Amino acid sequence: MIPAPRIVAMSNMAETTPSPGPAESGTAEPVPAESDPGEDTLDAALNNVEHQISLLWRRARSVSQQLSRQVHPDMEPAAYGLLTVIRREGPIRLTDLALNIGVGKPSVSRQIAFLESLGLVSKEADPLDGRAQAIRLTAKGEEKMHQVQDARRQVFRERLGEWPVGELQTLAEYVAKLNTIYERDGFAKDTPA
Repeated sequence: MIPAPRIVAMSNMAETTPSPGPAESGTAEPVPAESDPGEDTLDAALNNVEHQISLLWRRARSVSQQLSRQVHPDMEPAAYGLLTVIRREGPIRLTDLALNIGVGKPSVSRQIAFLESLGLVSKEADPLDGRAQAIRLTAKGEEKMHQVQDARRQVFRERLGEWPVGELQTLAEYVAKLNTIYERDGFAKDTPA
């Protein structure tokens, strides 16, 4: 059984007292009162990482919203995420799908019923367990996901295509390292799409 994920909230910066920043910037940087200079640098770096990741998450949610609407106007981003997992994993049982994304079975069940009503997924008897059902993409679901994921890849190419390949590889390595930390906290392990 996978432990419940530990949710760590992104917080606002702690109370700080301003100190003069670099002369050339002309700005004051917040620094915790009476702290070790090494801690100031670490805190500033962590605050910057927190800000950038929060911004990226907000933008990623917005992109997910747009992608889900491309599949169907009434689709929620959570349902789009399920389609992505089903496409990657192939036929998958509801319980395994819920574990894969780290949410409860009732929530996944509602989303699957919605996707089934749109003709994007179907249920079939699980060949390994006749009592269970496996969920798979229909031909229509596969076609829609193919179109949307091609569009998503094109957006990545447009946004990041001018970056040097080495920087793209470094970015992927650091994001993978961050994802590994979250996996240790109980979040579901994901594999590349």
